[in-house]
Amino acid sequence: MGKIKVTQVKSNIKRPQNQKRTLEALGLKKIGHVVEHEATPSILGMVKKVEHLVSVEEA
Repeated sequence: MGKIKVTQVKSNIKRPQNQKRTLEALGLKKIGHVVEHEATPSILGMVKKVEHLVSVEEA
């Protein structure tokens, strides 16, 4: 599996609790924060759940 960079581009204010927890599980804290993860199925599923709040690129 490759690596992906996930960047938070929108706020989690006024979002459902499950989306806030998904961002927290990905390690994202604020807008502009970038984290790097392995592209495992579980990580890709979490990214898919909050794809409207993040941007993804290959590392």
